[in-house]
Amino acid sequence: MGTDAMHELSVAQSLIELACEHAARQGAGRVRRVRVRLGVLSGLLRPLYFCFAAASRGTLCEGAVLEIEEVPLTVLCPRCETVKTPHTHYNFRCPSCGTPTPEVVTGREMRLVSLELEAPETTPAAPHTADEGIRSAMNAVRRE
Repeated sequence: MGTDAMHELSVAQSLIELACEHAARQGAGRVRRVRVRLGVLSGLLRPLYFCFAAASRGTLCEGAVLEIEEVPLTVLCPRCETVKTPHTHYNFRCPSCGTPTPEVVTGREMRLVSLELEAPETTPAAPHTADEGIRSAMNAVRRE
């Protein structure tokens, strides 16, 4: 496995570890959905989708849906003094005036935005008889 693949796998593992730690603190049974904001310059969009399922095996994130919101590249033009979107990801020049724009505003981030958690599965104890089940239900209603 090349170093790029190892890096991408370690990013996926870190994301999963963070999600699982939060889910465990919340007492969740599993993570159903992971939402991430990912900048286009990160180069991780496809690799993260590819690595996520394998890296999540055996964790609270196994089977979770990974949703990635891609954040576009924007730069600050020093001449126009405004945030602009360059024509390409490789030409950091203001599309309006052509000035070099080395200050990236968005496009490099990777942020865990939200998790959708599932409660742990609990199986209620079955009543011994139908009468006992009805009585316990009636008692629960009376207490409310």
